[in-house]
This record gives sequence, structure tokens and C-alpha cells, in this order.
Amino acid sequence: MSQNYYECRDLEDFANIGEYAAEPGGKFFEYYAAATSAGKLSEREKALIALAVATVRHCPYCIDAYTNKCLSLGVGNDEMMEAVHVGAAMVAGDTLAHATQMRKIIKKKEM
Repeated sequence: MSQNYYECRDLEDFANIGEYAAEPGGKFFEYYAAATSAGKLSEREKALIALAVATVRHCPYCIDAYTNKCLSLGVGNDEMMEAVHVGAAMVAGDTLAHATQMRKIIKKKEM
């Protein structure tokens, strides 16, 4: 058995994700290409967004793919790390915002 659950070679197999469901697989790739291609945001900006999301969602395949994509687009290490910090701050804020539910319960019980 492999030492790692995720293997780099599995990323190369992603193109075959529609193997057992060709139509939705094809539609996914059409959507993915449209969403990640340059539009109002540049390809570079979208790659940084994708890297930040991949990191906070803990997807090693996407982290691999978008780190390499960012590097290929000339994105610097410091820019990538800054994007990851934005993602981390968003997760922290989201977590703390959900503490509102806890606070409401506490206040209700204190009445």
C-alpha cells in the first residue's frame, strides 16, 4: 500500500473523471474551462483564487495543479502565500461568524 492516500499520478487521471458518466463529465469540463478562463478577471487572478480555495478546502490535487498554474503564469511565492492568507482569514471569519449561533443559545438559556 502507498504511503500517501493521495498520489500525484492521480491528478493526471482527472481528465478521465467522466469515464462512467460521459455527459455530466463533459459538461463539468465545459463549465470548469469557462469558469477558470480569463473573463472580467484575468487567468492569473482566477488561478490565485483557485489556489486559495484549494488550500482552504484541503485538496492536494488542486493545490498541486494551481501552485504549478500560478508559477507558470509568473505569480510570485509571496503573492501565492498572500492569497492563501486571504483564504485562511475568510475561513477564520466564517468560523467566528457561526459562533453567533452559540451566543444566541447561551443568551436564551440565561434568560
